[in-house]
Amino acid sequence: MNPSTHALRWAGILMVLGAATVLLGTAAGSEGWQAWWLSGGDAVSQQIVLDIRLPRSLGAWLGGCLLGLAGAVAQGLFRNPLADPYLLGSASGASLGVGTYWSLWGGSAWAMNGWMGLGLTGAAFVGAVLAVLLTLLLARGVQQTLRLLLAGVVVGVVLGAVTSMMSLLQPQVQQAMQGFMLGSTAFVSWAACATMASVLVVGVVLAWAFARVLDALTLGEATAQSLGVPLRWARMVLVGVISLATGAAVAHIGLVAFVGLAAPHLVRTLVRSTHAWHVCLAALVGGALLALADVMARVLFAPQELPVGMLTAVLGGAYLLWRVYRGSGGAR
Repeated sequence: MNPSTHALRWAGILMVLGAATVLLGTAAGSEGWQAWWLSGGDAVSQQIVLDIRLPRSLGAWLGGCLLGLAGAVAQGLFRNPLADPYLLGSASGASLGVGTYWSLWGGSAWAMNGWMGLGLTGAAFVGAVLAVLLTLLLARGVQQTLRLLLAGVVVGVVLGAVTSMMSLLQPQVQQAMQGFMLGSTAFVSWAACATMASVLVVGVVLAWAFARVLDALTLGEATAQSLGVPLRWARMVLVGVISLATGAAVAHIGLVAFVGLAAPHLVRTLVRSTHAWHVCLAALVGGALLALADVMARVLFAPQELPVGMLTAVLGGAYLLWRVYRGSGGAR
């Protein structure tokens, strides 16, 4: 079968799976399964579905798509299968932004809606973007991939330490940040869905346009340059895609672990394709994974809800451990 045809077929399957998980999420309530369409579809049930469950489920899918896209681009750009969307320090920057927000303004009604018109979501996004800019400053641009990688690690460690120090000095900050650190889709609104959808479209278009650069980088930077690939501009655009996609996802759903790392690996087990299809499929896999994890987080121990980031860490970590075990020949 033609690789493009095979990839297109998997894209259709993953889109159907994503739609099914979003629909399934509309039946996942605080008491377990609550299929509103089987209970007569009264006005209250419809409002709960349209204003709470549906945007939450759709937001989980969109957030997973953004993380899957960013993870695939990061692994292709850095030529490292262990690269994830948080590699440039965006996660630590978002955490510091949220910690600073709670430290300065707490949970007052004015602060929740008034801080530059952005609130807690804006604090996380601004923190993530500033962390990436700091990484670029330390790396002196995007000319050298290794320097950019090391700068991202350093920024992540330093900002993480600052956030931890802030939490120790102000214990109320740590308690308030717990939901953000573990990941949650409980407060995703239709406006958040619109923002994430817009970022996703822009990210997919740019990643598709520069997919040939990622293909060339698999041969090494020297070979890619000899082929006339505009590495400098491509790195700038692709780093922008990683930063924007990760920042938008983290700002709305918090720090969700392993989705951006596991989704590209799962795609490689499904189909061999160029990066043009790989980034798209990774986005769809990430969306399906996070939407399904969100449903499981709501119903496994209902009425108590698990943090979705904790669930993805357990499931994603188990999958990657299994991949390592298979790769080392342990299954023989």
